[in-house]
Amino acid sequence: MKKGSAKGLLPLLIFLLIFAGTGIITGKFENMPLLVAFMFTSAIALAMNKDGEKLSLGDKVDIFAKNAGDPTLILMVLIFILAGAFYSVADSMGAVQSTVNLGLSVLPSNLLLPGLFLVGCVLSFSMGTSMGTVSALTPIAVGIASNTNISMPLICGVVIGGSMFGDNLSFISDTTIAATRTQEVKMKDKFKVNFLIVLPAVIINVIVLAFMNVQVTGLETFEYNLVDIIPYIVIIAFALGGLNVFATLGLGIAVGCIIGLVQGDFTIVEMFGVLQTGMGWMQDVSIIAIVVGGVVGLMQYFGGIDYLLSALTSRVKTTKGAQFSIAGLVSLLDIATTNNTISIITAGPLARNISDEFGVDRRKTAGLLDIFSSGFQGIIPYGGQLLVAAGMAQISPTAIVPFTWYPMLILVMGVLAIVLDFPKLKDN
Repeated sequence: MKKGSAKGLLPLLIFLLIFAGTGIITGKFENMPLLVAFMFTSAIALAMNKDGEKLSLGDKVDIFAKNAGDPTLILMVLIFILAGAFYSVADSMGAVQSTVNLGLSVLPSNLLLPGLFLVGCVLSFSMGTSMGTVSALTPIAVGIASNTNISMPLICGVVIGGSMFGDNLSFISDTTIAATRTQEVKMKDKFKVNFLIVLPAVIINVIVLAFMNVQVTGLETFEYNLVDIIPYIVIIAFALGGLNVFATLGLGIAVGCIIGLVQGDFTIVEMFGVLQTGMGWMQDVSIIAIVVGGVVGLMQYFGGIDYLLSALTSRVKTTKGAQFSIAGLVSLLDIATTNNTISIITAGPLARNISDEFGVDRRKTAGLLDIFSSGFQGIIPYGGQLLVAAGMAQISPTAIVPFTWYPMLILVMGVLAIVLDFPKLKDN
């Protein structure tokens, strides 16, 4: 295994110092815009060199650009753009308000939050993607917050929680596929282990949300038009049917545009402006994702990722220690890469070797990889899920972090699963 170089982690440390330092000094983390912090970080990374080697600035820019253009990141950017367009169209043609009013007329106020969380769980499990779930449910959540006493960061945190449930457990999730393939275990076996560990987190989250005091304000009547809700029905129906998230969002946009045109909510020319407005909301988010990809690529080149892998596994001696090492490894990789799938793919082979050496059941290892990467993915303010929710809600992603209770809970349950040696697994 390559030992790497601690120097390669300098960009990540610089980012944390700039971002966290500004937040601590000023009292508000949103005072340091994420994009500005990452641009400073990029400058530091581009100024660095390996020991005994000096690349030209042009060569380092090439490394940055190749990683910034990674297919996974570009797909994420496209999801950002489609999500913004869908939200803008849905808002302009009345889908948001009608959906909110329908929900308020059906659910008792104290069940709005747990109901939204469980809907997110079902949708994300069916879609296998947290990004698609956030894209579909955040507009509804924003509308609910606007008509109740629920704070915008809280309701966005509920959506994030529901989206990470499926991202962690779905059979068609990239993280599930990555975890089971790298550990060479069956998906159903990994699901059983994973579900038993996170089930208490689901129950606790639902109970806590049910006891939240929700008061409906600003709506004297719950008027809604079922036709306006069709775009959301299309999104949910095709997501449950397993259609690709791009096709699902594309169909939702198309249906919303057609209904809006027929009802006279906007003209064809105005529709183009509506689409552009929504896409524009996601520009900042998209640039952040691209810049982060480039910085991570340079960190990999400078040996930072290899150093991280080596440092976390050098003193492992027990089975529980091995499990904590695996959990810490994939967690730090997710924090560094902001992508739970990539973090599992990177940590997976090493985690398999650690499991075999220290007698950790690979089914447990697969579950831990998915739980800890998904847990941290749901709480890092510069991750795609929080960025897209914050972009739609027009708030800072850091404001959502304190309310991402479900991702926090699954991290706690993951730690307890290691300490208590839970669940007890039988030999295949």
